[in-house]
Amino acid sequence: MEQEATWGGGCFWCMEAVFERWVGVHSVTSGYAGGTVPNPTYHQVCTGQTGHAEVILIKYDPQKVRYEELLNLFWLSHDPTTRNRQGADVGTQYRSIILYHNEEQRDVAERSKKEMQAGLTQPIETEVVGLTHFYPAEEDHQDYYSQNPDAPYCRAVILPKLQKLKLKSLYVG
Repeated sequence: MEQEATWGGGCFWCMEAVFERWVGVHSVTSGYAGGTVPNPTYHQVCTGQTGHAEVILIKYDPQKVRYEELLNLFWLSHDPTTRNRQGADVGTQYRSIILYHNEEQRDVAERSKKEMQAGLTQPIETEVVGLTHFYPAEEDHQDYYSQNPDAPYCRAVILPKLQKLKLKSLYVG
């Protein structure tokens, strides 16, 4: 039975490109969560006034990939020690956040965060909070990297991240 995970670690285009290449992941949807404004738009979220973060909703097969494995990739795919920033993307909408769907995910996320912290000198800034609502982003933000591989942001930011994580050859399974 398919399961879901939701988190953000900077621009959702980057996170989406990473996770949609992981074996066992069926789909990745870019969107917004963690804020107070219902049905926000990209332009509203970019103001930093909605409380929402750019996040991804992952649907995956737990027979092919475990939640813990996806969390490990989450930690490796961004810098969880920076507050409200990933690279040149700055603002609360780019914060590191894990939005758990149930108490088991919360426990696993908290344990994973403690384990990751043990290997770092800077404190992890990642929030671990319950998901109350996920709002899908507009269509032009979905599957962005695959649709726009030659866009400057994709070439300068996403492609090097995929290469660093050696995800170029992985596929959606």
